[in-house]
Amino acid sequence: MPVYEYEHVESPCSLGDPFEVTQPLAEKQLVACPACGRPVKKLISLVGISAPKTNSELRDLGFTKLVKKDDGVYENVTARDGESRYMHRDKPETMPDLSKIIKD
Repeated sequence: MPVYEYEHVESPCSLGDPFEVTQPLAEKQLVACPACGRPVKKLISLVGISAPKTNSELRDLGFTKLVKKDDGVYENVTARDGESRYMHRDKPETMPDLSKIIKD
């Protein structure tokens, strides 16, 4: 279940300011504090997302990263065994083989 942050409109109570509440998605947002009954407002919280930082992490997650080297030439910095390191616009055989990555 998601955790939502709320803040008292007036002065905070024993829950503090801001305070967290675990609620189902289908449940309406709180308009009153569950502890003191005073009005509250829902806050927009920061979301912690960690993005892969290295090319090998991207490759391990199944991504392909192409870096432009020249007009119509791209370097596949996440190339797997048997894949061409360089992709040329007019040579489809240099394209990454997605059948090795995408599975049913």
